[in-house]
Amino acid sequence: MSTTQRNAVTFSGAESGRPMLFAHGYGCDQNMWRFVTPAFADTHRIVLFDHVGNGKSDLSAYRDDKYATLDGYADDVLEIIHEHDLRDVVFVGHSVSSMIGLLAANREPERFEAVVMIGPSPRYIDDDTDGYHGGFGRSDIEEMLESLDSNYLGWSSAMAPVIMGNPDRPELGEELTNSFCRTDPEIAKKFARVTFLSDNRTDLPRSRVRSLILQCSDDVIAPTVVGEYVHKHTPDSTFLSMNATGHCPNLSAPQETVDAIKSWL
Repeated sequence: MSTTQRNAVTFSGAESGRPMLFAHGYGCDQNMWRFVTPAFADTHRIVLFDHVGNGKSDLSAYRDDKYATLDGYADDVLEIIHEHDLRDVVFVGHSVSSMIGLLAANREPERFEAVVMIGPSPRYIDDDTDGYHGGFGRSDIEEMLESLDSNYLGWSSAMAPVIMGNPDRPELGEELTNSFCRTDPEIAKKFARVTFLSDNRTDLPRSRVRSLILQCSDDVIAPTVVGEYVHKHTPDSTFLSMNATGHCPNLSAPQETVDAIKSWL
């Protein structure tokens, strides 16, 4: 199966430009970048895709053994890069895809020019053994996953607005809710466990590609202390605190997101 079919890969922008590969977060799809990518279309080759189980990806490509860890998703990123012979890639990852991009770039740094991480978290669960603060206790995550398992649509309706933030703009939370509800529920439940139970802290210092960490304010999923941790432990990284609130600035504050990435690049 080609990556184009499996991951619904699409291309646009400047055909001869440096590739920018955008990777969406949990429960989303490539449509979440529609307010950001046009700003780069004149100078870059825009590459969009859907993680298996999301958007227009081929659901039959999902395998429990492959996608039991974030490494399986990083495999897909590298396979897309290889199949289309992409070089000097600027990878832009939102949320969990920040770590997916980091893993891919760690394995083949020669293929990447830069990694942009929007709302990254290397571990969502607090770790009392070394004082790490991820924002959630283990019981919080376990309760959330139990709720997701028992009633995915109900969980989506309740959690999406919280994740999005911006309660004064309910249409944003509604869009994220609808995106969650379009995702295959069985795969979404498994991806949630991979996302929220992963620990990629030891992968941060292995980075050999320059990176930008975009940190929103009032982000309940990846609070500021987590973004600062990522910056502290990732070589050649830049940390930028945004005015945008919530966890999805690609939707809530696309112009600020664009300006931050352009200025850094």
